[in-house]
Amino acid sequence: MQLNDFSVKTIGGDTQSMRDFEGKVLLIVNVASKCGFTKQYAGLQSLFEEYEEKGLVVMGFPCDQFGHQEPGDEATIQTFCQTQFSVTFPMFAKIEVNGANASPIFKWLKSSKPGLLGTEGIKWNFTKFLIGRDGQVLKRYAPTDTPESLRADIEEAIKG
Repeated sequence: MQLNDFSVKTIGGDTQSMRDFEGKVLLIVNVASKCGFTKQYAGLQSLFEEYEEKGLVVMGFPCDQFGHQEPGDEATIQTFCQTQFSVTFPMFAKIEVNGANASPIFKWLKSSKPGLLGTEGIKWNFTKFLIGRDGQVLKRYAPTDTPESLRADIEEAIKG
């Protein structure tokens, strides 16, 4: 499997092929609106605004698997992101990132770039994956890694 083999559901309910993002640098993040890291939405939006014209796409995948921190439906999540953080980067339907019902794209991300000590499971909201223009996973970041701290890696990925 490759990134381009996946399709995902947008927060608006449409199906989106990952092929639509071919040749872009992607930052894929499992997000939540009631998490201690929720303020990272501002940093993610800032990165998107700064680097979008150079080929970066930030992608938010809401997840309610950690402490019930994303209880709302897609409409509630979308309204929250727009009103609280002016999010304009693509947001997708709520998913699971771990377990039997994990989203296929997150299964692929986790197996492509395991975490510490080779563990694949996502530990918490705001785990981030940086994908190069070639569709390969370049790096995996912990929830504690701020969007701002990814700037150098993003710039390197954009250069290709």
